[in-house]
Amino acid sequence: MNIERKAFKRVLIKLSGEALAGSFDSGLDPVILKYIAHEIAAVCQSGVAVAIVVGGGNFVRGETFSVEGAIDRTVADQMGMLGTLMNALALQSALENAGVETRVQSAVNVAQVAEPFIRRRAVRHLEKGRAVVFAAGTGNPYFTTDTAAVLRGLEINAEVLIKATKVDGIYNKDPKKNPDAVRYDTLEYSEAIEQRLGVMDQTAFTMCREHKLPIIVLDFNQPGSLVDASTGGTSGTLVGGE
Repeated sequence: MNIERKAFKRVLIKLSGEALAGSFDSGLDPVILKYIAHEIAAVCQSGVAVAIVVGGGNFVRGETFSVEGAIDRTVADQMGMLGTLMNALALQSALENAGVETRVQSAVNVAQVAEPFIRRRAVRHLEKGRAVVFAAGTGNPYFTTDTAAVLRGLEINAEVLIKATKVDGIYNKDPKKNPDAVRYDTLEYSEAIEQRLGVMDQTAFTMCREHKLPIIVLDFNQPGSLVDASTGGTSGTLVGGE
C-alpha cells in the first residue's frame, strides 16, 4: 500500500506532559502553554476537528515514581492520571483564550471539573466545532497515554494520530548522537518495527497497525507544523500501511 499525504477532517493530537513544562524541570510553562494553544487553535480554524490526549509526566510519571518513591505502581499511575487532568484543564483554558471552545473529558470521575468520557458526546462536540481534550489516560494503570491516544483516536474515528514531539520526525538512529542520521519522510509500520525505531510504546503502535490508523511524528516547536501536517503538508514523518 502506498503511503500518501492528505488533508484530514478529524485528527487526534498526542502531547506529552513534558512538552507543557517547556523550559522548566516540571509543572507548566505558561509561555509554552500559550504557544501550543495557538498552534492547536490554528488547526481548528483551518476547519479540522481536533481532539487531544495529554500526558502527565511534567507532574508524575507513574512507572518511574513507583520505583523511586516506593509507592505501589497502581497508585503511582493513578497519581499520573490526575497529572494529566491538571494539564487538560490548563490546555482547555489556554485554548479558550485563543478562541477555541473546548471540552475536557476524563476517564476517571471528576464531575466538578470535567465531563466523563462518553464517546457519543465527544463526537458531538467535535461535530459542533469544539476541541476535546481527553484526560486521565485510559483510566487504568499500566497503560501509557500513547495507548490512550490510539484508543481515543479509534473511538472518535480520527483519521490520523499526530504525535507532537521535540524531534522533526523519525530517524534511522538518534540524530542528537549521530550527525549522519537519516530522517524518514514516510515509513511503513513493519519497517518501524523491524528497525526498532520506538515510534511509541509497543501496545499503542500495534493498535495503530492493526486498525490502520496512520501516525505523524513531528516537532511541535516548529510553528505551523501541526496545521501543515493536518492539511496534507510534509511536516514530520508519516507512518502508515504496508
